[in-house]
Amino acid sequence: MTAPNETEVVVRLEPFESFYRREFSSLVGLAYALSGSRLAAEDLAQEALMVAHGRWDEVKGMERPDAWVRRVLSNMAVSSFRKRQSEFKAITRLAGWRQQSIGEMEPEDQKFWAAVRNLPDQQAKAIALHYVDDLPVAEIAEVLDCSPSTAKVHLFRGRQTLAKKLKLAGVEA
Repeated sequence: MTAPNETEVVVRLEPFESFYRREFSSLVGLAYALSGSRLAAEDLAQEALMVAHGRWDEVKGMERPDAWVRRVLSNMAVSSFRKRQSEFKAITRLAGWRQQSIGEMEPEDQKFWAAVRNLPDQQAKAIALHYVDDLPVAEIAEVLDCSPSTAKVHLFRGRQTLAKKLKLAGVEA
C-alpha cells in the first residue's frame, strides 16, 4: 500500500466550505439526471451536502469524500423519485390527470432520462454517474460501493435496456 501524496492529504483534509464549492454544481448535475427536475436537483444536492457536513469529521478523512457524497445523493434521488412516483400515481388515480412533462430538457433528453429513471436503481445510478459526471468505471464502483466488474455490468445492462426501450438500432452497449 502506498502512502498518499501531499496533495491527496491536503484535499482530503480540506474544510467543508471548499469541498462544498468544488462539488456542488457537479452534484446538482447528477441529481438532475436522476430526478428530472432542476429544483429537486438543487434540493437533493443541498441535502446530501448537509449530511456530509453533519459527518464532516468522519467524511473528510475518507479516501474519496466525493464518492461518498455521490452515493448519499444517488440514494436520496432514487428514494425521492420513488416517493414522487407513488404520490403521482395516487393523484392520477384520484384526479384522472395525465403526467406533465419535465419541461426543463429537450424532448429527446426528457425521454432518455425518463427511461434512465425507470431502470433498476444501480443501473440508473451507473448511467447517470457515467454520462453526467463522466466518471470512469472505477469511480462509479466507489460511488455505488461495488466492484468495478459489477459497475461495468450495471452500465452494460442499463445501456442494453435503454437501447431496447428507446429502440436505438445499432447502438453498442
